[in-house]
Amino acid sequence: MVKEKHDMVYNSSARVRGSFPPVSLATLILMVVSGSVATVVFDLFGQSLSPAAGFARLAPVPLAQQTLRTLFDINSASGGHFLHLFVAGLVGYPVGWIFLARPVLEKIAPNVSWPITSAIYGVGLWIFAIGFMASFVAGNPFFLNWTGITWVALIGHVIYAVVCAWVVEWLENAGLG
Repeated sequence: MVKEKHDMVYNSSARVRGSFPPVSLATLILMVVSGSVATVVFDLFGQSLSPAAGFARLAPVPLAQQTLRTLFDINSASGGHFLHLFVAGLVGYPVGWIFLARPVLEKIAPNVSWPITSAIYGVGLWIFAIGFMASFVAGNPFFLNWTGITWVALIGHVIYAVVCAWVVEWLENAGLG
């Protein structure tokens, strides 16, 4: 009976599309693993692949540092790393996908696959990060004046969201989430 209960709670085939996941250790692990992988891929793209291809280099840590300086008068490179890597990458963005975007998008567009809905979520992340945080909170020009970094950030946030969603799907299908 315990195994059946375990399978019912954690097996993704038991998860009803459009429903919220349980708040559990398994969901926490799902969030941290998917956020970790997606953050590494985001940084690989934005810090290495994009500049190597002749496009802009993303600067999420300086942006996070600027946000801390603007909001709290704290000038800390380590704080910028913490905000980018942990608060956004491992916690905020995965929570947004797992507990908000995925269930809501599955309810309003039940026949749309997760790669499409996660890409939509990525556009939302970009609007939040570049349109709101960078522009209104940190005091930069609106959408960074629509320069090259704006478009690299769009691609990077969509990549982040799709990778995060893919890891969530993979782990759930493997019975690990």
